[in-house]
Amino acid sequence: MTACTAGCCVPVADARRPVLTRRVRLLVAATITYNLVEAVVALTAGTIASSAALIGFGLDSVIEVASASAVAWQFSGRDPQARERAALRVIAVSFFVLAGYVTVESVRSLAGAVEAAPSPVGMVLATLSLLVMPVLATAQRRAGRELGSATAVADSGQTLLCTYLSAVLLVGLALNALFGWSWADPVAALVIAAVAVKEGRDAWRGDHCC
Repeated sequence: MTACTAGCCVPVADARRPVLTRRVRLLVAATITYNLVEAVVALTAGTIASSAALIGFGLDSVIEVASASAVAWQFSGRDPQARERAALRVIAVSFFVLAGYVTVESVRSLAGAVEAAPSPVGMVLATLSLLVMPVLATAQRRAGRELGSATAVADSGQTLLCTYLSAVLLVGLALNALFGWSWADPVAALVIAAVAVKEGRDAWRGDHCC
């Protein structure tokens, strides 16, 4: 087993493997729990406000649950490395599905099919995610890199993506709430889609680690 540090792979001490594996499992469980709540709130608020950005954010939360579940499945086996490629494929495809859906809905919104209403609930959710997600992402990335697990690092990228998307979402919702710029909502959603494509490509190619 190897770990990735500063772009290089170095051996992981046998004594560290069980500790790191348990740490990854706990972080994955925390990620799943938070994102389940986040998904329900975002999708509900997004549907009420007809917000493509909020719905996209909620779907990203659903995909984060799928991504974290793939990592949990990988580390539930006796040989996590043997399951790594399949888990990476699940993570990558989930990113691409998110990007496709959000792009379609954003274009529809910009074309005038629907106009997003302000969402105070969405703004609170985005702010909370800005505080929570960086902590989870940093801890999981550190453990994943030391363990040498591309899937754990890829999943931490998904979690970190939520941080960026939270900022984009908050800006889009704030512009709509403060100035009535409803177009800011689908534009924010398109940024979410673009970032998701990049993360999906990296996960598919296994570029997240070593």
